[in-house]
Amino acid sequence: MISLKALQKNKTIRYGVPMLLLIVGGSFGLREFTQIRYDAQKIRRKLDPSLEAKVNVQRQAVILEEEYEKLKEVNLEEWKNIRGPRPWEDSKEYQQQQRARKNKED
Repeated sequence: MISLKALQKNKTIRYGVPMLLLIVGGSFGLREFTQIRYDAQKIRRKLDPSLEAKVNVQRQAVILEEEYEKLKEVNLEEWKNIRGPRPWEDSKEYQQQQRARKNKED
């Protein structure tokens, strides 16, 4: 019969079996957590009818033609690309510099 010391020296038993147990056990554990997630999503989707009516009133239907008309009214010919401040620059100082340059051009 195989002795206990021989089993402890076997790399498959020493490292492989715990790894397999961890993978299989982790899979069952993750299944429980994902089930909780999906249950919570189902609960969130079920809204009270009165609450749902309030939410739907706030949503306004966006009509593509109306948005297109708004864009047609905007003058894009005189548009200028203005560089924004870098993360290390102070935005207020940079805005003042931009305004000063624009005033000099005008």
